Amino acid sequence: MMYDDGIMRTIVDLPDEQVAALTELCRAQGISRAEAMRRALAEMLAGERTSGRESVFGAWKGRKLDSAKFVRSLREEWEK
Repeated sequence: MMYDDGIMRTIVDLPDEQVAALTELCRAQGISRAEAMRRALAEMLAGERTSGRESVFGAWKGRKLDSAKFVRSLREEWEK
């Protein structure tokens, strides 16, 4: 793939501690720094995409209160 085909080259300034940690991680995983950065960005962006409904799915689990009754009680407050 050519850089004209949608690949962006960028410069990132990292503190020495992060460079050392990144180097160790890449060495352990057998990947380049660029690949590590791509994977980190992909994971961060995936987290952003699931920050909607998916992030709260199952939030009611374990509660003793019936959710339908709870919603009805909230709606009754609005009618007062």
